[in-house]
Amino acid sequence: MPSQKIETGHQDTVHDVVMDYYGKRIATASSDSVIKIIGVSNNTHQHLATLTGHQGPVWQVAWAHPKFGSLLASCCYDGRVIIWKEGNQNEWSQAHVFDDHKSSVNSIAWAPHEIGLCLACGSSDGNISVFTARADGGWDVSRIDQAHPIGVTSVSWAPSTAPGALVGSGLLDPVQKLCSGGCDSTVKVWKLYNGIWKMDCFPALQMHTDWVRDVAWAPNLGLPKSTIASASQDGKVIIWTVAKEGDQWEGKVLHDFSTPVWRVSWSLTGNILAVADGNNNVTLWKEAVDGEWQQVTVVEP
Repeated sequence: MPSQKIETGHQDTVHDVVMDYYGKRIATASSDSVIKIIGVSNNTHQHLATLTGHQGPVWQVAWAHPKFGSLLASCCYDGRVIIWKEGNQNEWSQAHVFDDHKSSVNSIAWAPHEIGLCLACGSSDGNISVFTARADGGWDVSRIDQAHPIGVTSVSWAPSTAPGALVGSGLLDPVQKLCSGGCDSTVKVWKLYNGIWKMDCFPALQMHTDWVRDVAWAPNLGLPKSTIASASQDGKVIIWTVAKEGDQWEGKVLHDFSTPVWRVSWSLTGNILAVADGNNNVTLWKEAVDGEWQQVTVVEP
């Protein structure tokens, strides 16, 4: 599909652009404190809605799975997370506002839909909160206090399919695991045990020498190996892998970009990684047969 330039109409820096499940709409987040919904098709785009309610830079937006309806989450420097719901077409309202955090909320991520309507949030106050929708319309909250004491920068959910499910037998309950990155230069893995989040990697994963800017847990399609990519202010992207449940995570530098790396994102099958760096480049990487990572293309603007 050819690229197209989209005029968002924002009055300040755009921090996040996310396409919906069907690829028909994008949501954008900006320092101008508003969110834009833009319809895209072929080589055209159309402004559909402007969502106002935050009181500072909006860092991220995230679409919920369509099985839960047309829902969008946003997080902001103002410490709030807003769940937006579309009623009539292109008419959005605030369905819920979470103000549990005391500082900027920097990252949000919806859980795999098999787990339910569940949102993880990482904040500069050092905490991670997980909000889970109840049948009565309310929300339960669980917390990971001081996950990264000097600030959480990113969160990402593990696939709900248990590692090894493809080669195992019988049905397994969905796994609830998270990874997080922080200002302490570490990546941590968390697992829900009997309603309580506990760290699932000892020690924390530490190869970066500066803030971890993003983490992304790769889809695993039921294979035994689990993979996480982390991007850092130190210019490196590290690929963390664990062969099977209970083993130690191992890290390998994918590449040193010599400029801060802001975002990493996996393809749906988990075999291609997109990397966005501080030189305004987006590159795609794939693991070769020998285990080395190779750049396969540069995404042209």
